[in-house]
Amino acid sequence: MFFALVLLGLAITWSYYRFELDRIAEIRGQIEKSEAVLKQKRESVRDYKEKVEFYKTQEGIEHLAREQYNLIGKGERVILLKSPDQVPEAGE
Repeated sequence: MFFALVLLGLAITWSYYRFELDRIAEIRGQIEKSEAVLKQKRESVRDYKEKVEFYKTQEGIEHLAREQYNLIGKGERVILLKSPDQVPEAGE
């Protein structure tokens, strides 16, 4: 009887130990995922900071004006190129 109780105690202890090991492994996995997300967010923040610093400069402002608003700088000319397969519009 005593031997059976000892075996039962060991079985309970072992199963609890295995449960805790599995929980620790799961938590480590979650930590690794969280660290990967954190690393990605830090890189994203660094990229945004670089963009903000760039757009604070005169060159950045000019770039933004050209790209988003199709503006040109003082003294610049726009040259339009037509592709050979383009059909001419009426009046050209």
